[in-house]
Amino acid sequence: MLLIIGTVRLPPDRLDQAKPAMQRMISASRAEPGCLDYSYSQDVLDAGLIHVSEAWIDRAALEAHFKSAHIAEWRASWAELGIGERKLTLFETDVGAPT
Repeated sequence: MLLIIGTVRLPPDRLDQAKPAMQRMISASRAEPGCLDYSYSQDVLDAGLIHVSEAWIDRAALEAHFKSAHIAEWRASWAELGIGERKLTLFETDVGAPT
């Protein structure tokens, strides 16, 4: 199983503008084969900080995700939404992996 944990940052005044794009990204990603979990959450103390959490069954599923139309659309929206700082880390684990 692969886990991606991290953050993205955007200007707090663009959060309402970003929510529909984030919702589309989350829904489409969760529907992908091999996606075990996909979520964004706003930091309670830092309005412009979004926590990212993803779980994928294997590298093939993650690679397919990277090639999806919805991730291309999401990435294309970053400049308009002011998304700049991204800190994401990939972890490989067998803990909790489906058998």
